[in-house]
Amino acid sequence: MGFKAPEADACTGPVATYHIADDGIPAPLCGLTGDAGRGREIVAGRQGNCLACHAAPIPEQAFHGDIGPPLHGIGGRRSAAALRLQLVNAAHFNEETVMPPFHRIEGLTGVRKDRLGQPLLTAAQVEDVIAYLTILTGPPPQD
Repeated sequence: MGFKAPEADACTGPVATYHIADDGIPAPLCGLTGDAGRGREIVAGRQGNCLACHAAPIPEQAFHGDIGPPLHGIGGRRSAAALRLQLVNAAHFNEETVMPPFHRIEGLTGVRKDRLGQPLLTAAQVEDVIAYLTILTGPPPQD
């Protein structure tokens, strides 16, 4: 059984309407096709701030966190649908997660007043990150 987000045109509000099925969001948000190059920039940069918690195959960045699982090979371990739901709302999988919901605005606490009603990533940015993560199929580098 899936969950249908509140009815609205899929891409006119700050967050996209989506449908959860089998622990994933099977359809790309807003029907968009992501760009892996832009997704890599989001993962490596301050916009996503992914490297604060995850190691990733981005050698030009000196610091990689170890709070979350490494992103090396994530595209071979998780489907695009599961990755999309993880980015949109990681609490779906674990209510105690420290991973922020990157494309959710409801039910959040501690949001800066100037960011109220704004997701951390747009639907297009989520799809860019998904495009990047799904190409990460190789093993982590050996020390």
